[in-house]
Amino acid sequence: MERRKPNKDEKPKRRAGSYKKSPLRKPGFKKKSDSSKNNPHTKANDGKMRLNKFLAQAGIASRREADVLISTGVVTVNGKVITEMGFKVSPDDKVTYGGETIRSEKKVYLLMNKPKDFITTADDPFGRRTVMQLLGRLKQRVYPVGRLDRATTGLLMLTNDGELTKKLTHPKYGIKKIYNVGLDKSVTTTHLKHLIDGFELEDGFTKADVAVHTGNGENKKLVGIELHSGKNRIIRRMFEHLGYNVTKLDRVYFAGLTKKDLARGQWRFLTDKEVGMLQMNQS
Repeated sequence: MERRKPNKDEKPKRRAGSYKKSPLRKPGFKKKSDSSKNNPHTKANDGKMRLNKFLAQAGIASRREADVLISTGVVTVNGKVITEMGFKVSPDDKVTYGGETIRSEKKVYLLMNKPKDFITTADDPFGRRTVMQLLGRLKQRVYPVGRLDRATTGLLMLTNDGELTKKLTHPKYGIKKIYNVGLDKSVTTTHLKHLIDGFELEDGFTKADVAVHTGNGENKKLVGIELHSGKNRIIRRMFEHLGYNVTKLDRVYFAGLTKKDLARGQWRFLTDKEVGMLQMNQS
């Protein structure tokens, strides 16, 4: 039987099971479709934020604490009490807590070299000078991270980041601090050892990580103390327990930060690198 010759205008038939290879496609390769298009499960970024994060950014509380506030029904959004965990708010929503409208502010981080005779509070009912007066016309609201008593000088951080504040002040994180201490009399080597070994105070056991003389020559009235405790007036109480009165107390190191090039009474913004270090809790 004579085989018919194909017409030059006729396309050749493809045998069953055969396929035409593309120079741009490898065997087994399947073209990917854009799953984000026409996908009802893909949500655009609508600018919304979880309510607990909103409260944390406003400096009200940490996210975990904000969850407690929400669950107890003390937070409203657009006049409605919200108790739902994971509830999201948009930039136009009106959020209130304690009868006051809350605004999520840009995070601000400051480092101050606190001078003597300034108290570490936002305001004082007795009219005493506060560290807030040293900030001038700073637009953002910030709050001190922990406290330095009125007579203590040195490093003080201020921020409106509630979560980071809790992290830097909670005992379980053990933030490192270093103080230069001046005493009313020479400190014995035995007492330096007592500071490192630790002892009981009225609120529990306490100890220093490092305690050394820092004075020149025979001057034993100056001591450097490194510790992680965040207890109130802990340095003064430790020395009082051993029979000394603190005449000068200056914090020179806090959570990895130092007061290099920062004059007494001056402050500066933290760098992005410093903020990142604090958030990673590298003290």
